[in-house]
Amino acid sequence: MSLDNQNLLGFDVTSSGTVEFVTVHLGDQLLGIPVLAVHDVLRSQNITPIPLSQDSIAGVLNLRGKIVTAIDLRKHLGFNERAGDDSYMCVVIEHRNEPYSFLIDKVGEVIAGKASAYDTNPVTMHDRLREVSSGIFRLDGKLLIVLDVEHLLDNQLSSVA
Repeated sequence: MSLDNQNLLGFDVTSSGTVEFVTVHLGDQLLGIPVLAVHDVLRSQNITPIPLSQDSIAGVLNLRGKIVTAIDLRKHLGFNERAGDDSYMCVVIEHRNEPYSFLIDKVGEVIAGKASAYDTNPVTMHDRLREVSSGIFRLDGKLLIVLDVEHLLDNQLSSVA
C-alpha cells in the first residue's frame, strides 16, 4: 500500500509509516480509534437518560458545561449488555461540531500500527462490526478493528432520524 499522500483511508500516517490509535475494549474485542479523533477519556459519568430515544443512546452527560450525547457502543454494535454494576469509560469525540461520548468497557493504550500491517475487513467479520470499521491491523497475536468514527456516527444519527 502506498504512503505517498501520507494518508491511509483518512488516518494521518507518520513519517515512520505508522498510524496511532487509542485502543478500547468491548469485552474481549479490541477496537482502535484514530488518536487525533479523541478529545477526552473519562471514567464513568452521571448520564441522564433521554425518554423515547433509540436504545443505543444511553443519554446525555455534562462535560465542562457542554451537553454530550452518550452512545453505548455495546448496544450499538450488538454486544451482550454490560453486567449490572460493571463500570464503563467514556471516549469523547467530536462529529460535525457536536461532542459525542462512546461508552466502552475500558481504554487500553495508544499504539502505533504499521501501515504495512493494515488490511481490509475480512469477509468473516460480523456484519455490524464491518459496517463501522474501516479495516484491521494485525498486531502481535491480536486483531485491532479500526472504528470509522464518522461512518459510525452518521449511521447512528441516520437511524435516529
